[in-house]
Amino acid sequence: MMHSFLQNNRDELIARCKDKVAQRPRRAATALQLANGVPLFLDQLTRTLRAEETDQSEESIRISGPSGGDSLVLSEIGASASAHGSELMKLGFSIDQVVHDYGDLCQAITDLAFERDAPFSIDEFRTLNRCLDNAIADAVTEFSRQSDKANATRHRRDAKEKTGALVHELRNALSTAMLAFAALERGGMPLGGATGAVLKRGLASLNALIHGAMRDVQMTEPHSRATFSVAEFISDAADTARIANLSGSVLSVPIVDADLAVCANRELLLAALGNLLQNAFKFSRPGTEITLNAYAVGECVLIEVKDHCGGLAPGIEDQMFTPFTQRSSDRSGLGLGLSIARRSVEDDLGTLTVRDIPGTGCVFTISLPRCALHSPSPEAGG
Repeated sequence: MMHSFLQNNRDELIARCKDKVAQRPRRAATALQLANGVPLFLDQLTRTLRAEETDQSEESIRISGPSGGDSLVLSEIGASASAHGSELMKLGFSIDQVVHDYGDLCQAITDLAFERDAPFSIDEFRTLNRCLDNAIADAVTEFSRQSDKANATRHRRDAKEKTGALVHELRNALSTAMLAFAALERGGMPLGGATGAVLKRGLASLNALIHGAMRDVQMTEPHSRATFSVAEFISDAADTARIANLSGSVLSVPIVDADLAVCANRELLLAALGNLLQNAFKFSRPGTEITLNAYAVGECVLIEVKDHCGGLAPGIEDQMFTPFTQRSSDRSGLGLGLSIARRSVEDDLGTLTVRDIPGTGCVFTISLPRCALHSPSPEAGG
């Protein structure tokens, strides 16, 4: 009888299944992977066969479920198979592995029975197939449910981060425009002056961000890149930063080489640098100096913001660019600024890093490929 055969050869069958698993690429049988898998199923199959041998049909159905899995309540096999499918999904295995694990057992039983000339009845094979079918169906169903749940969670997280990034950039651009407008209103300055130019750039950034969001929704091309002067770019960033500076710190901007140029999305890069400057003013001690500098090193242009925040806490450098991680304790922001800034820089084939100066402050560095500001005309040269 099959239930006696399974019970007497249980360890051999489990060992053969483990060997089959180990032969597949990048797979190794683990205690966790097998916890609700082959060993438990083998015990349940044995009890099902024994119940049918003694005419306990209700017990057989309770353990293994009816043919076709037509039941609103999970059987024992269904419950453990569901747990097995969930475990495999969490371990990063594919859905075909769920099927393979039960197929391995069926093959192991068939091979061992042939080797030992063990005769099984047609009814016993039907019971074996019913149990395998129900187990595979419940395991695959739970695997798919957990996979869909994980995907939905990931999509919600990505959507939240993307929405938060847009809100953050819009808020920065709007804040710049409002501060510039307030300065114009308060000081009676001409609209055509430097403060008016800051207001214009703030409104232009809002316009670019809104149109960029529309393009993303419409699945069109990403933001364009262009070559521009680094000196003019740094000057614009400094003008905006000085208007937004309410901290009492002083902004120092050394002269930038007029020949330096980069190819990037100017508005997004300006927003990224603006975020670094805002952080520098926010965290630096009152009366200290913040330095905005740009220079070339080989084929790269480095844009640095050096603050006087007192230095970084141990280990925080690795976390500062993680979305929804806040550097301050007042919890007033979304914790997205540095993450957005790094992504904007990386979209322009650059990098954004931070270096700690213990006891003094830190230096944020944007590194971008250097470009020629003016391309030579076709007639130039010989």
